[in-house]
Amino acid sequence: MLVTAYLAFVGLLASCLGLELSRCRAKPPGRACSNPSFLRFQLDFYQVYFLALAADWLQAPYLYKLYQHYYFLEGQIAILYVCGLASTVLFGLVASSLVDWLGRKKSCVLFSLTYSLCCLTKLSQDYFVLLVGRALGGLSTALLFSAFEAWYIHEHVERHDFPAEWIPATFARVAFWNHVLAIVAGVAAEAVASWMGLGPVAPFVAAIPLLALAGALALRNWGENYDRQRAFSRTCAGGLRCLLSDRRVLLLGTIQALFESVIFIFVFLWTPVLDPHGAPLGIVFSSFMAASLLGSSLYRIATSKRYHLQPMHLLSLAVLIVVFSLFMLTFSTSPGQESPVESFIAFLLIELACGLYFPSMSFLRRKVIPETEQAGVLNWFRVPLHLLACLGLLVLHDSDRKTGTRNMFSICSAVMVMALLAVVGLFTVVRHDAELRVPSPTGEPYAPEL
Repeated sequence: MLVTAYLAFVGLLASCLGLELSRCRAKPPGRACSNPSFLRFQLDFYQVYFLALAADWLQAPYLYKLYQHYYFLEGQIAILYVCGLASTVLFGLVASSLVDWLGRKKSCVLFSLTYSLCCLTKLSQDYFVLLVGRALGGLSTALLFSAFEAWYIHEHVERHDFPAEWIPATFARVAFWNHVLAIVAGVAAEAVASWMGLGPVAPFVAAIPLLALAGALALRNWGENYDRQRAFSRTCAGGLRCLLSDRRVLLLGTIQALFESVIFIFVFLWTPVLDPHGAPLGIVFSSFMAASLLGSSLYRIATSKRYHLQPMHLLSLAVLIVVFSLFMLTFSTSPGQESPVESFIAFLLIELACGLYFPSMSFLRRKVIPETEQAGVLNWFRVPLHLLACLGLLVLHDSDRKTGTRNMFSICSAVMVMALLAVVGLFTVVRHDAELRVPSPTGEPYAPEL
């Protein structure tokens, strides 16, 4: 398993580098990239946001291993994960309102403080302290994925008056470097935890200086901005109306809830499946992130002028890959007949599918959900998503250790089959909808059916 993990990592990394280098050579320089003021503004944003993302990723490979190191049972670890998910959904519902009221810069600094406290709780072996840490982690996650982007968009448009068309270029670069940071973070976590022999708590300690630096840079370089608050009840009511009045939105939300709840359960299960067989957790995690980056690169190639596939096609492919991978896992995790290499390959396929899924889903959401209702609709998406994930972990908590993992993958397979049916339903509804197609590179008004 050790050799397989390193070989997979090297192979995936080489594939990603090859695809990205060829894409960069073929891409002409854009107008935004040659503007010095815009580049300086981007750099101020990237310095803070990338440090925050790096600190977040650094903790991912060894979270389950740390709880295991403290001799907690799998059921107890599942409860810790459920606490984190519940905290994420509760704080996620009010994060936008909190950020608008407190101020985006202050919210980013608050993220640095709360996440640092979350990391410090990992030094304790007290179960209650670790539960508090998971709650702090949920708050920090909600702030990470709301405050930073909100600050950037407001500064970009309101203070610097840059063209709004340049915003996607910034976040496309963020998406790419987010994958790179995750890959590097996995190797760094493996280095401090395993190669240096500092144990599974080391990555969490190493994340604290990154968080402190991110907060300090935000305080020094960023200006404060606020936004007019929309009542939380009005936001949710508007989102619910949009969800119920448009079948496309309802189907898209169903797909997201089913797909991403399975991914949350996968995040919990990969360590207990691979760790008993001597897998280097940091390298395995970096391999996962490299597979996800490969999927994102394939998405860009597939939707390019040369191939011109549609995001709806790639969303369908992503769901199919995950269905196939989960069926593989139901066999490779059979008690007494475990096959860690097959499980590892299935996990890599799931991450590859995620690389296809997230940009496809992002494109379809932007086209289907009105901009004014996106926050409210996404709140309704999050509720079933996290409820399904929490229920799955609680079911696993009540299962026997040897059969529970296989049973969980079987349940996830059934959930993904339902997601596939929802994809078929969405495909039927939008097949004549030109709005949901990537524009034809030839500029012709006609595009083939989805």
